[in-house]
Amino acid sequence: MAARPGGLGRGLGALIPRASAVAAAAGEPRPEPAAPDSEVRRVPVGSIRTGVWQPRRTFRAEALDELVQSVRERGVLQPLLVRAAGEGYELIAGERRLRAAVAAGLAEVPVRLMAVSDREALELALIENLQREDLDPIEEAEGYRMLGERFQLTQEQIAERVGKGRASVANAMRLLGLPEAVRVMLEDGRLSVGHAKVLLGLSIPQEMESLARQSVKDGGSVRDLERAVDRLRRGPRRRRSAQPDVPAPHVRDIEDRLKQKLGSSVQITPSRTLANGRKASGRIEIEFYSADDLDRLMLILGLTEEF
Repeated sequence: MAARPGGLGRGLGALIPRASAVAAAAGEPRPEPAAPDSEVRRVPVGSIRTGVWQPRRTFRAEALDELVQSVRERGVLQPLLVRAAGEGYELIAGERRLRAAVAAGLAEVPVRLMAVSDREALELALIENLQREDLDPIEEAEGYRMLGERFQLTQEQIAERVGKGRASVANAMRLLGLPEAVRVMLEDGRLSVGHAKVLLGLSIPQEMESLARQSVKDGGSVRDLERAVDRLRRGPRRRRSAQPDVPAPHVRDIEDRLKQKLGSSVQITPSRTLANGRKASGRIEIEFYSADDLDRLMLILGLTEEF
């Protein structure tokens, strides 16, 4: 397995060198160093037990099979991160590599022995997983949530830790507002993140779940789901005596472009010319779901420096 390219920001690579500093700052006892962080050794596969720090809940069989084949041919190229635990070791990061090594029948794997506290072990495990590309969207969002809750981090600080943009972290965490049934559809790939973002434009869980199930059943696109959400939000159409000043297709096109740009539900009510000749003003409504989400929108609109 080829080493992952750079661009990790102040993520895992920045955390390893400062292993004992975090515990000291948090008032935790510093563990006795077991070995230099730079030392790589080979240990028996059976001496490593998985830790409780892993945000990953599922492993895609196809991807794991590919890794097993790679490990059979070239071995485990990237050392696992472990810490001493009794007469063996506790895994901090690298569960996929460990599973692949077991499946490939390897007797030993390379490890880097870390002297870290429980807090550091959790942070390292979360960041190592979050910097990978193969977490499902809910696992990724749960990882961000756990980082924030366990270490009292803002979304900006989480983004810095994992080397991603703040808007990416905010958008991912919004998915945790979906009903459990919809989250399961997202986890197993029946729904895409694009579908999920559209559903977040609704406020009633039952409506989210109903439209999600219908979309899965019909195999509908994100655009199809946007239309269904818009119909549900607008309710039955009422006849108006006023004439819109902007053609409806043009309004819908502007709505679509704003939705794509902002990642939020947008509704435009065009200005109208009333029967008596007077003008009724139009309006643009942009939904947001939390203070962090509002900050995200302000960032996209380039208005953050005004606050």
